[in-house]
Parts: sequence; structure tokens; C-alpha cells
Amino acid sequence: MADVDSVNQQCRRCEQVRKAHTYRLAEHPSDEFDEDYEIATLDFAPFLHGGEADKARFADAFAGALHEIGFAVLVGHGVDPALYDEIEELTLDLFTSTPLAEKMQFRAARRGSVNQGYFPIEETSEIHPDLVEGWVWCRRAFDIPQQCGSAFRAEDYWPKAGYERQLRRLVLAHEQLFQPIAQAMLRGLGCDPHLLDGKLTETNFGLRLNYYPPMTAEQDRSGAGRLLGHEDVDLFTILPASRTDGLQVWNHRSGKWVRMKAPPGAIIINTGDYMQRISNDRLPSTTHRVGKPSDGSHRIRARVSFPMAVYLWEDEILDVLPGMGPPKYEPIKAITFHTRSTSKFYGDGYAVETA
Repeated sequence: MADVDSVNQQCRRCEQVRKAHTYRLAEHPSDEFDEDYEIATLDFAPFLHGGEADKARFADAFAGALHEIGFAVLVGHGVDPALYDEIEELTLDLFTSTPLAEKMQFRAARRGSVNQGYFPIEETSEIHPDLVEGWVWCRRAFDIPQQCGSAFRAEDYWPKAGYERQLRRLVLAHEQLFQPIAQAMLRGLGCDPHLLDGKLTETNFGLRLNYYPPMTAEQDRSGAGRLLGHEDVDLFTILPASRTDGLQVWNHRSGKWVRMKAPPGAIIINTGDYMQRISNDRLPSTTHRVGKPSDGSHRIRARVSFPMAVYLWEDEILDVLPGMGPPKYEPIKAITFHTRSTSKFYGDGYAVETA
């Protein structure tokens, strides 16, 4: 079993953007929490439907929140909260009704940049025994327009085709937000808001379903985290607010953790390594993890979440955006950047080096 006392700097050689702070991957009694800090909750509707002044005000507030802590909560995004309730129930059904032997037939493997498939409990990462089961699907796993040239076959990715049809509704709803979210970030940075429109048309993503089963007494005592402290490797992540809390965000200004509080139906947005690199460190890839819920329900109730990570296709080049000052990073192909970064989770052989 991996070490519950692991710290992030043990994997520093894999990082492709600057991450100077040190933290334990699992929650620890010595951790400090900033109980007064509130992550910004913003209404996305004025940007989606308002005039130029509305768009400018939102973009400034959005980029400001992301610059400060790398996270923001959006309401008014237009996705029906009933869809999130449906996916919550689907997630519970997928993990609890599918036999382990059948899950293991879809064991995670790299497809392009993304490690796609099923992750057993305590095996999400080689460096920490997370108490979560995960299942990841990238664009290739859905019956939607593709740029990668691969033909869709449900049996390659899904234990039941019905899961793809249901989750496709979530994918299509969130895909409508890819460009507006990026446009708001870019506008807030002072860039042309449409710089990424082409790259975010039918782009790749990683939809991950997480199932955190109730913890046994032994697991509760072990010191293992529900989901290890990490930074996302993407442009940004769209995370519908969970019914059960536990998400904790690192505040790099105070050196303390912040407990995420988001209203039902909201989506949580955080920037990842791709965005930190192209923004020249203006929008940080912020550390976060899942710990025990504040109500102590981890011994009796499961928790689920379904984040969607927004990527670029493997052959795209990550280059610092114009107007961000002297570049701190050289241009790099997305597949090299992505797999070097995630080799900290999956082992040195995971990295793909390109000319």
C-alpha cells in the first residue's frame, strides 16, 4: 500500500508548472483550516445573456477569483439541476450494482493522454491509498462528434450501453459551457476572449465518476484520504456541487485549507495545469482534496461526485498567451505535458515524449 504520509514534493520532478508549496496528500490532525475565507459565488447568467458591460463585470470578477485561489462557484449556468440529481443516482447504481469482476474488465488504461476506465478503491494513484472508486471516460467513449478518428463502440467502454446514453446528456450540457467559461477567463486576463474557441470545438475531456463508499472503522483510523491532495492537469474542471461536503481547497495566501461550500445545483470551476502554463502562472492550478465530511457521515453514507476535466487534443501546442509578460514556459505538445504531469500518479512509463 502506498504511504499515507506522502507529501507532494516527492513527485516534484513530474510537475510541468511551478508548484512551490508542500502539503500532505491526506488530511492530517495538524492541518490548519481558514474557516472565515469564502470562495466566490458568481452568477454566470449576465455573461451568458447580458450585454458588453455585464460580460466585462463578470469576467473581471471571475478571473479575479481564479487568480486569488484558483476556484469559483457558478450559479445561473443554465444546466437543469434535475440532471445532476439523475447523474448522482446513476453513479450510485453504476458502482454498487456492477460486480467487481465486470468493473475490472474496464480497468483504466491510457488512451491518448487520458488514463481512461475503472480505478479500484485504493488504486487511483500509486502514491496514496485513496478511499474512492473512480471511472473515467474521455470523448472517445461517447457517441458524439469526434476529431480523433476513432469509431465509437459502446462495448469498448461501458458495462451497459444505457450508462453512455444517460451520461451523454451531461456531457452535451457541459460542452455548451466550455467556450463561454474559457471566454470569460480570457477576457478577465485582458486577452482576446475567442483565442481558444477553435481548440475547444469538439475538444477532448475526462468525465470522472467518483464513488466514496462508507468508511470502515479500520479505514477511518488508517489516515488514508478519501481523495488525495492534487492539482488538476486540465484547462479547467466543471464540478457539480455534491450533496455531501468534504472538498477542501488550499489557500496559497494563508497556507491553510478552505472547506468548499457550494449551493445545490451550482457548478464549481477550478483552473488546472494547462491553464496555469498558458496564463504564465496568472491563473493557478490549485491544490484540493476530499476529506471527511463535516457532519461525520463518512462511516454510514456514501459520497459521489462527477467532475468533468476540459483538455485539448493531444497534438495541440500549449503556449503562453499573448500579453502575459515574458514567457516562463516553453511551448510543449499537450500529450507530452499531460502524460509527464500524470506520471506521478501512474508511474514513469506513462509519460509520452514527442519531438
